[in-house]
Amino acid sequence: MIGPEVRKRHRVKFTRDVPVRIQAFDGTWSRQCSMLDVAEDGAKLLIKESIESLLLKEFFLVLSASGTAFRRCEREWINGNEMGVQFLEKSMPELPRTPTSDQDTHEV
Repeated sequence: MIGPEVRKRHRVKFTRDVPVRIQAFDGTWSRQCSMLDVAEDGAKLLIKESIESLLLKEFFLVLSASGTAFRRCEREWINGNEMGVQFLEKSMPELPRTPTSDQDTHEV
């Protein structure tokens, strides 16, 4: 288990609250949070609601109000109302690019 002060990669710290939420895979619970910092492999969250009775092994970190942007996560550590999460999927797969016009096609 990695504690709150151990960092594997460069992290970006935010000067303002970045509203996010954690949510169970099956949608049975959801909690409002703020993202305090983020790295390629995880983030530090400030939990705004009680998580006392929740199973927090794996869950979604929802990054948009519509729910279309999210990351699958697991809890790394909890310290009071702060929680470290590790992203389980390193990045979203890229769709293959296909030329849509003559401008996108380059001759060599």
